[in-house]
Amino acid sequence: MTAKTLVSERLTLRPWHVDDAPAALEIYGHAEVTRWLSPEMDQVADKAAMRLLLQQWAAESARLPAAAGRWAIERTADGLLIGGAVLLPLPPGEEDLEIGWHLRPDVWGNGYATEATHVLARWAFQHDVNEVFAVIRPANTRAATTMRNNGMHWVGETTKYFGVELQVFRLRQADLDPAAPASSRPPGDD
Repeated sequence: MTAKTLVSERLTLRPWHVDDAPAALEIYGHAEVTRWLSPEMDQVADKAAMRLLLQQWAAESARLPAAAGRWAIERTADGLLIGGAVLLPLPPGEEDLEIGWHLRPDVWGNGYATEATHVLARWAFQHDVNEVFAVIRPANTRAATTMRNNGMHWVGETTKYFGVELQVFRLRQADLDPAAPASSRPPGDD
């Protein structure tokens, strides 16, 4: 199934198009974005490589279950493509659904990650998904802070996904309630 367009207050999450390659390169061609991705992803070198990757993502999205997919994130006010978002089955068994976002560094700190997370989570919960997970490398403290700000709860560390040590955060529908308790922090993360 192809990803459906989702809209929040300031963002439009829509399927990727091959013509997005120049703008997508502003995200995935940036070392500060790709260095933290799991599974590991090299910095995309040029527009041709980005076009190929977007074609692969479109083909992958077409085969995924209804809730899953990859989206381009546009700022609705000006149509600027500022990032990408995912709801993807996690290996090895694909029983867990990963939620994630990748934003251009020049738009970090504006609450777009939280907004994208919430619109994607609501989409997943409408498709009988009970919980979504985000996985990050332990040194990615910026992402961990964002996850807690999203209402996600730290549930531990594992090498289950992608064969590397990752912190796991979980979001359930009740966590989207503003009155929900704050997330716990990993040990030693004061």
